[in-house]
Amino acid sequence: MARKLMKGNEAIAAAAINAGCRHFFGYPITPQNEIPEYMSRELPKVGGAYVQAESEVAAINMIYGAAGAGARVLTSSSSPGISLMQEGISYIAGAELPCVLVNIMRGGPGLGGVQPSQADYFQATRGGGHGDYRVLVLAPANLQEAVDLTQLAFDLADRYRNPVMVLADGMIGQLMEPVEITPYRPAPDLPPKDWATSGTARSGGRQRVINSLYLDPNDLERHVRAIHAKYAEAERRETRFELIRCEDADVVLVAYGTTSRIARSALEKCRRLGLRVGLLRPITLYPFPAAAFEQVMARAKSFLVVEMSMGQMLDDVKIAVAGRRPVGFYGRTGGVVPTPDEVVRQVQTLPGGTAT
Repeated sequence: MARKLMKGNEAIAAAAINAGCRHFFGYPITPQNEIPEYMSRELPKVGGAYVQAESEVAAINMIYGAAGAGARVLTSSSSPGISLMQEGISYIAGAELPCVLVNIMRGGPGLGGVQPSQADYFQATRGGGHGDYRVLVLAPANLQEAVDLTQLAFDLADRYRNPVMVLADGMIGQLMEPVEITPYRPAPDLPPKDWATSGTARSGGRQRVINSLYLDPNDLERHVRAIHAKYAEAERRETRFELIRCEDADVVLVAYGTTSRIARSALEKCRRLGLRVGLLRPITLYPFPAAAFEQVMARAKSFLVVEMSMGQMLDDVKIAVAGRRPVGFYGRTGGVVPTPDEVVRQVQTLPGGTAT
């Protein structure tokens, strides 16, 4: 299939349909509005259903219903809208239902602004809502990866019976790049959805009780432990990352999504200045690729975390490094995007950040 120039939001929507998504429930909010717009136009063409709910709270509960029936289902929003969905996401995780969530992040807190941000990292990787649960989180750095990770998200959701989030920022959602959307085939080892409810025996379907309420604390504890066993399996199987020019790096940049593109440009500038700089790019934010740091630890003299936030992934990097090397931080927030030159200047303040 030929590559096609697409906007990020539309590429994500097209990838979801290609992966078998036939139901979308959501509510408009900038800067992700092209996703529901695309879905409203294209889903009916493939026999799907698009519903603009009266609110994000309503949308996430519609997701619960469609997921409970075994459908591949998607919702998308941006930061404040995802906040409104948190109770429903907890319910979905508690009921062990698969769904895909897309968050095209904007600046905050509060209403904030509509410019790109990465300040929802805590919300995404720590569960966001109440109770002992996690959401698997994928962070694309370009539009082809956004396509591929969106399709992967549906497989992961079905495999682990859990919400999976594609976490990007407004820049990824709004920029245009060529993408290729090839015929999709689900992973061959996905479990059957024999847990889904599809009616009653009288109507030829299956009647199931799909619930997250356990009044006996011992029953609830067993349930939560079973859910966390799935997360442990995901941590073993699903961690993804990229290492760029780390084999001789004195300073290792750590960045994801749009900021990793900026960090890569900064890396090339540093190399031209004689600075040995590499990049460790997490692709899964949960599970976080802590083991990747062991591959660069022997050589690295310091790490520099670069984010469009006040430092949220920074915590996970510090845990992975465990005090063995200095960890610096450079962040812009409120919708301000850091520049490669700003990152280069920060590198030069760190151990290993001088030409040899």
